[in-house]
Amino acid sequence: MLDCGLDTTSVLNFLPLPLVHSPRLSKLPGWVSKDGTVNLEKELKECAGRVFVDSQPEFCLPERELLDLSTIDVILISNYHCMMALPYITEHTGFTGTVYATEPTLQIGRLLMEELVNFMERVPKAQSATCWKNKDMQRVLPGPLKDAVEVWTWKRCYSIQEVNSALSKVQLVGYSQKVELFGAVQVSPLSSGYSLGSSNWIIQSHHEKVAYVSGSSLLTTHPQPMDQSSLKNSDVLILTGLTQMPTANPDGMLGEFCSNLAMTIRAGGNVLVPCYSSGVIYDLLECLYQFIDSANLGTTPFYFISPVANSSLEFSQIFAEWLCHNKQSKVYLPEPPFPHAELIQTNKLKHYPSIHGDFSSEFRQPCVVFTGHPSLRFGDVVHFMELWGKSSLNTIIFTEPDFSYLDALAPYQPLAMKCVYCPIDTRLNFHQVSKLLKEVQPLHVVCPEQYTQPPLSQSHRSDLMLELQPPPMPYRRCSVLSLPFRRRYERIHLLPELANSLVPSEIKPGTSVATVSAVLQSKDNKHMLQVRPVPKPPPVPPSKKRKRVIEEPPEMLAPKPLLSGAVPLEAFLATLHKHGITEVKVEETGDGHILHLQAEDTLIQLEEDGTHIVCDNNEPLRTTLRDLVLRFLQKL
Repeated sequence: MLDCGLDTTSVLNFLPLPLVHSPRLSKLPGWVSKDGTVNLEKELKECAGRVFVDSQPEFCLPERELLDLSTIDVILISNYHCMMALPYITEHTGFTGTVYATEPTLQIGRLLMEELVNFMERVPKAQSATCWKNKDMQRVLPGPLKDAVEVWTWKRCYSIQEVNSALSKVQLVGYSQKVELFGAVQVSPLSSGYSLGSSNWIIQSHHEKVAYVSGSSLLTTHPQPMDQSSLKNSDVLILTGLTQMPTANPDGMLGEFCSNLAMTIRAGGNVLVPCYSSGVIYDLLECLYQFIDSANLGTTPFYFISPVANSSLEFSQIFAEWLCHNKQSKVYLPEPPFPHAELIQTNKLKHYPSIHGDFSSEFRQPCVVFTGHPSLRFGDVVHFMELWGKSSLNTIIFTEPDFSYLDALAPYQPLAMKCVYCPIDTRLNFHQVSKLLKEVQPLHVVCPEQYTQPPLSQSHRSDLMLELQPPPMPYRRCSVLSLPFRRRYERIHLLPELANSLVPSEIKPGTSVATVSAVLQSKDNKHMLQVRPVPKPPPVPPSKKRKRVIEEPPEMLAPKPLLSGAVPLEAFLATLHKHGITEVKVEETGDGHILHLQAEDTLIQLEEDGTHIVCDNNEPLRTTLRDLVLRFLQKL
């Protein structure tokens, strides 16, 4: 199984979970259908013309009906965003396999899962809404609830016990480390350049190679650069995880982020940045570090609020070998690889587990707050939306591309605070991926159907799609693809003593051939040729005591010699003549000749790959003719 990401966009259909009681949310009217026949007042609430579910937010899980997930032996994880559904799979499907991931992927993935669990568990909801999921009910609901996909499979967040159990099944791997799976294939992670420890995977046998490219970046950010050369010579390249913002340049977005932030602070307002606790935040803090002094923001406090804020900032500093060369070299100076260490030392950046406790006593305005969750449905961000949303001096800056900012803001409308959309997605765009594929030249490319056509909103933009020759093989949800290659060869090892006994014969200059007669042993998808055992004397009649049956190797017959070469027509006719066979009629065929020995009523077929003698009831003549043919052939 390649990755197990969690579709978190489903949470946009739910009301936010406030950390303190919100009079505004508690007074929202319940939803009743226009004709009054459907009353779901307790489960659905109306806000600014949209309908939301008043319940603990639920997530859309990976497809579980298409195949039995307990039959999966291995899960390969590309990056920490692609493993958020792991506890649902390892704990609830009978999965008994192994999960492979790099160390930063595991540790930062753990932080993101712990944060998610914390966000949910500290604001428990008394009720659980289920009636709206009924198929008959869903048909009459207003959009976008009406169009939500497979809502009956949505699930609440997992527990911390399930997180720990799921992550105990992860086996750590390093870049370019080869891991053998059941002797059948080797898998190996390569740096993908997107986030700390993010990987592309190579799955190969001795003769075939499949590359899985997901969430990769060619931009110079904090992770190790992408390993492109190892992707070459792939039979099939499975491509996914391209940028969600192909028209937004990450550098331009960073510039816009900084200028909007400075404008708001100068006007006396606060800036709210909803973000994940790892990833782009490191680059945002680095950008601000260079920008603070030039923009005269030296006295403005920056707050990073997350249950895992401290761990995230520390992890980024200790995973030195997973960083780009520039940051690696700082470790040996010794200097912290990221400048946020200096921001913390100089008290410009402060981090807190939540808004309670120390934060409330040290909080000063105007300020910049980085906090989660980017969906604005849970986490400390909900509190700041309620606190700052009514003032037009304040600004919210969206940097994560995973959620539509208009949908995220919907339950907070009407909103006075300014909203700026600066999505920073460093993953490959269509231009970069086309260039990459020209360099690595896979025989076949497999990708989501969406990549083979321009976006619906910009149907004229042919540059926002993949145009390849031969065209890529597209797939969509629940489609089953037959990959266009087959295993044709297996590697077989010869034991040294068997190799010693071979006698090569030269059949043409530079080419020698040897016949092998041996026992083939196959175990764990590994094949070995062993020396034939010496025949044993006949067994002694068994005694009355029962003995354990020992498996005997198969008895082998002496092999017939192999023949090579060709029978030259003229020389063969001359030899027949010498032996008194003179009446020979020669007929040419597509791949040789037929010789009709008229007096003897016999046919000889001379073909490229064989010779046939057709002779009825005359064994001595057949033997003679066979021996004459053998004179022209080489025995191996």
